Amino acid sequence: MVAGSKGVWRRALGGALVLTCAAALTTTVSSALVGIKASLAAYADQGVLTYGDAVFAGGAFSGALSAPVVGMAADPANNGYWVVAADGGVFAYGGAPYYGSTGGININSPIVGIAGTPDGHGYWLVAADGGVFTFGDAPFYGSMGAVRLNSPVVGMTATPDGHGYLLAAADGGLFTFGDAKFYGSMGAIKLNSPVVGIAATPSGNGYWMVAGDAGIFTFGDAGFFGSPAAHGIAGWATGIAPTKDGQGYWIANATGAVYYEGDAITYGNNLATARAEPIAAIARTNSGKGYFLLEPDAFQTGFAHPGGGGAIVTGAASQIQGDPVNGYFCNPYGPCEAWCALFATWAWEQAGIPIPRYAFVGDIYTWASQHTRVLPPWARPAAGDIILYGTGPQNVFTAVHTGIVAQVWPDGSIDTIEGDAGPGPTGYLNVIINGPFLPSHSMEYNGMPIFGFAVP
Repeated sequence: MVAGSKGVWRRALGGALVLTCAAALTTTVSSALVGIKASLAAYADQGVLTYGDAVFAGGAFSGALSAPVVGMAADPANNGYWVVAADGGVFAYGGAPYYGSTGGININSPIVGIAGTPDGHGYWLVAADGGVFTFGDAPFYGSMGAVRLNSPVVGMTATPDGHGYLLAAADGGLFTFGDAKFYGSMGAIKLNSPVVGIAATPSGNGYWMVAGDAGIFTFGDAGFFGSPAAHGIAGWATGIAPTKDGQGYWIANATGAVYYEGDAITYGNNLATARAEPIAAIARTNSGKGYFLLEPDAFQTGFAHPGGGGAIVTGAASQIQGDPVNGYFCNPYGPCEAWCALFATWAWEQAGIPIPRYAFVGDIYTWASQHTRVLPPWARPAAGDIILYGTGPQNVFTAVHTGIVAQVWPDGSIDTIEGDAGPGPTGYLNVIINGPFLPSHSMEYNGMPIFGFAVP
């Protein structure tokens, strides 16, 4: 089973991670910085959270990854699990064997999901462009890598016998390979929220898709057992895992909530933490009596592959953490107010760019247009650029959020580092990794478009 990500974040395209960050116009800050760390940072947890009979076999480690973590899968035959990064680096834990990765090659599009073979002797990786990579005894049955897609792929699931797999796109499109059967899709229907994950039924004669608003779509013999979308949810869903008999399912939320429907029972969640770590995936244990949650920002990331790095990115990456200062909208980059722009301009400052510490996104645009330059939303940014969300620099209602471009993939997908971003409650937000996502799909991925990039 594969959950959708760094929607938002990361981790797989399709879920909105960031929240609106706006402050009064023309505000600048020159106060001294307090308590800023100089090295790469990460959330202070282990990255893999366990519930029920799920056993922790390892997680975040001291080394820095070249690309952010985007997904995980439980080994279907052994006590262990795999974690995968956007560059295709695979990390095996517990009894899960390691069979290789794409971490050492330049792939065109970031990896967004992983699925294991039934005997646990192999796994598939899927990229946002629909490319499929096989390792161990995982057979190759085809991919969408050579086809121009309407919407990025967000995840994959294998058939129970391992002789096929299904790929789900953010627009609800569905692609089948091997013995996987097509029972329908949501590709022709306008969705309220993009699809973020897919899971096959135990018989292989059906599948579920879950959207970012926790809406559930059923096909073939997949049963509908309810959806929290009907009641409204805080945050956004990031993945789905069915129960062992297929008569229920769990849905993970970026906030750490785990919804359970049908015969699924709760084994706990991550809502008790004071500073919400963004959750990107859920994977069921082999027994069906527990599950794992993945928190990608616990893994230190250096953004060294394929097109990232630099002083600006290094400075921004040193701040990845939960709500950095106690207090409503309080932060180490300026006064207690909305601080996404304060964070972005601080990152430029640390790298020697003489930009004032702005608290309004539109002021960044104005300053950059006068002193450096601004790229249109369809242009290709570079690592270190500031991403400008909204429809224009006019006011806080049209210039709503910002962050630092940390990495650019060959297909144009990007990773960003953003301050004053979800999934915590408004006023108590975090510095997070967002992505990978295509800027042209920012509206469906982030819930807001992009109106430009400021170049240092």
